[in-house]
Amino acid sequence: MDEPRGSGVLRHQSVHEGFVPAQGPQRAFADAIDRHIEEHFGPVEFVYHEIASHLVGVHVYVVAPTEQRPYRTLVTSGMSELPMTVPEGHDISPYAELMLSLPADWPLDEVAGLDDATGWPLRVLKQVARLPHEYGTWIGEWHSVPNGEPAQPYAAGTPFAGVVVAPMLRVPAEARTIQVADGSRIALLALIPLHPDEMAVKVERGTNALIDLLDRGRVTELLDPRRPSYA
Repeated sequence: MDEPRGSGVLRHQSVHEGFVPAQGPQRAFADAIDRHIEEHFGPVEFVYHEIASHLVGVHVYVVAPTEQRPYRTLVTSGMSELPMTVPEGHDISPYAELMLSLPADWPLDEVAGLDDATGWPLRVLKQVARLPHEYGTWIGEWHSVPNGEPAQPYAAGTPFAGVVVAPMLRVPAEARTIQVADGSRIALLALIPLHPDEMAVKVERGTNALIDLLDRGRVTELLDPRRPSYA
């Protein structure tokens, strides 16, 4: 149940038993995502492709640093292969993709493993992208996802133990929505890694309290691996 003044914690059960093969990309959606990345983020450096995918094939595009955006940007393509289960009354698209940005010197290359200590941002993108399809739910702005219960750091040497889904701040407003040729809209949402006590602020005091502390720290979708907690 919800805590007084807080956001509470929702727990979900998987709606699938075992491995469910992905159906494959919708060509119009994949093409729209490709165009959107090039237009708003820059040239794609390489792609982490999935071969055998559960439910949806979540590929992660790595965008090279540019003069305008001197850091790498990771964008998923494949979360939108299936619509999310959005409750009635919510005027949002059932299709979404995710992104986050990393410092230009983040150790990332085409053969970096997801199990590597520096590969945790990739793991997070894939985990959250599959979550709404695994549990028959949806992901939207200001939803938070802890890394386990109790939440644990994503990797040795990092303090972050969960993420909050947020609007992108380092792009123009039109970059937040991917327009598909058939008229469909795909929401492009940022993942912002959180310290455990920052996640506790949302649960105990609510979304606005979390937004206030992130604003105070000027936290955006560009990950600062050494940033302090602002809780």
